[in-house]
Amino acid sequence: MISAQTWADAQRLWDFQQMGHEPRPCSVAIGLGSHDLGVADAAVDLYHRGMAPLIVFTGATSRTTRERMPRGEAEHYRERAIELGVPDRAILVEPNARNTGENIRFSRALLEDRQVPVSSALLVSKPYEERRAYATACKLWPDVEWVSASTPMTLREYIDSIGDARLVIDMLVGSLQRLLIYPAQGFMISQDVPADVIRAYERLASDGFTSRLLADDVRSASRTAGA
Repeated sequence: MISAQTWADAQRLWDFQQMGHEPRPCSVAIGLGSHDLGVADAAVDLYHRGMAPLIVFTGATSRTTRERMPRGEAEHYRERAIELGVPDRAILVEPNARNTGENIRFSRALLEDRQVPVSSALLVSKPYEERRAYATACKLWPDVEWVSASTPMTLREYIDSIGDARLVIDMLVGSLQRLLIYPAQGFMISQDVPADVIRAYERLASDGFTSRLLADDVRSASRTAGA
């Protein structure tokens, strides 16, 4: 059973991750690879709405996707987009990235190699990772105007789509931890994290929602949260 307090804390983390950006036409849409084909669906929707003339799908495989997406996350995203009516000529595939930083760096290299000018980009991620992806992109490609995007849905709807509430809460906790510790490591820009969000994160971690935490950095994250 998940308590009312746990649901409330998870909701705080979920709400904080949402950047609240309004989609607008950009040079390109970049779909960040993951276990969630909803990222591809969101990128396709933006393409069909005329928000980007080109989609880059980026991602290799991970321990959570190697069985479901054996040809690589980006390739499975491409196949999904073609099924949904995006022409192959409007898709670029970056098949090697294994984390968010590589998603950004390798996509940038691919677009520069193809001589695609980029002044703005729709950054398409899972709903609970909008802020983490945005902070990473701003650090690694600062001269681009980034617009965060994801499938519009509530926390409850996302949990229903995944089918595992504990896993989703674990992922929320892990994403928040990275927002706390990665700026000092040079991986992303710093974000102001409200005190109520930090308290929610600490309660969830104390209650055992820790499977996506970076174990070696739990103590440093706690110190950062209390700073």
